[in-house]
Amino acid sequence: MNLSSAVISRISMTLKTPFHTSLGTVTEREGLVLELYDTDGKCGLGEGVAFSSPWYTEETVASSLEMIQHHLLPLLFQEPLGHPEDLQKRFSSVRGNPMAKAAVDMAVWDLYAKQKGVSLSECLGGSRTHALAGVAIGSKDIDDLLDQAEQAQEQGYQRIKVKIRPGYDLVPLKALREQFPLIQILADANSAYSGYTEDLLALDDLGLQMIEQPFAVDDLAEHAAVQLQMKTPICLDESINSYRAAVNAITFKSCRVINLKIGRVGGITAAKKIHDLCMENDIQIWCGGMLEFGISRAHNAAISMLPGFTIPGDLSASSRYWTEDITTPELIVNKGLVEPFQGNGIGVELNRRRLDEVTLERFEYPE
Repeated sequence: MNLSSAVISRISMTLKTPFHTSLGTVTEREGLVLELYDTDGKCGLGEGVAFSSPWYTEETVASSLEMIQHHLLPLLFQEPLGHPEDLQKRFSSVRGNPMAKAAVDMAVWDLYAKQKGVSLSECLGGSRTHALAGVAIGSKDIDDLLDQAEQAQEQGYQRIKVKIRPGYDLVPLKALREQFPLIQILADANSAYSGYTEDLLALDDLGLQMIEQPFAVDDLAEHAAVQLQMKTPICLDESINSYRAAVNAITFKSCRVINLKIGRVGGITAAKKIHDLCMENDIQIWCGGMLEFGISRAHNAAISMLPGFTIPGDLSASSRYWTEDITTPELIVNKGLVEPFQGNGIGVELNRRRLDEVTLERFEYPE
């Protein structure tokens, strides 16, 4: 893989509706777009999914930009790369920073698949004809929450995710379950609980699909203890920031489900290894979302074609979040299903006009 240059764009777009979690509210979404070119002019696309401030992980847009510009791209360009999987060893001298690494890794995989003349899904061994899509809803007003769930059901989404926290858990979830007895409901806590309480244990009677990340990122012991007590599956999200973290969580029986996010684990290579690990250990797996732009959504769609992704993931339509995305075609959900993009690589192209409109600054490598 002979590379010639790279372009990094820092962009910002306004969400159609503010996104609320127990950790904060997002109204403006910053991110990084990486274009990676080979000597034949082919372009691989990656996306940096860190947020502007370190509320979700320690990484930010600014720190990822620094890492990509001054550490990862120099390592990538120091000599030709044989295979995308070789990137993990090349980046081993850089500790942490999985979201920055993932942006480069995604672009490398997309470019590699385009050079091979195949889709990224095919390149990874995807065998599904479509991916299953879920959606996240949220509101402080119960009636509004129920209206959002009604709309999601009418649009064909097969699973709804609700953000919970102490004091806002049993009441909204019980209302949803009573009005929608058959829909799959995922309760996402984003580490909002300091220990398992009677309120948390009471959720066990609601027939939830899973409870996601109730405790701190590094507290595998607490997750294991509550999973032992509850029949509802515990899902780990922020705790799974690498392949090794997934091994530890499974070994300690801290969960029965893993939310896999390409950006959070360091890229496609690590994500594929975690997928395979989950299949080997009978752990359910689904593809999480990060309020991404179209590049990352296309990567998510590609990896969700792997056989282990049997439960709905965060593959919401681009139009749910953006008035216009930065890629064409945009991701579309039809009756809860996402068809794979056609074409080589991730199957989408940059909408240059839209990218220019939302770009705050742009950098070239080499300068």
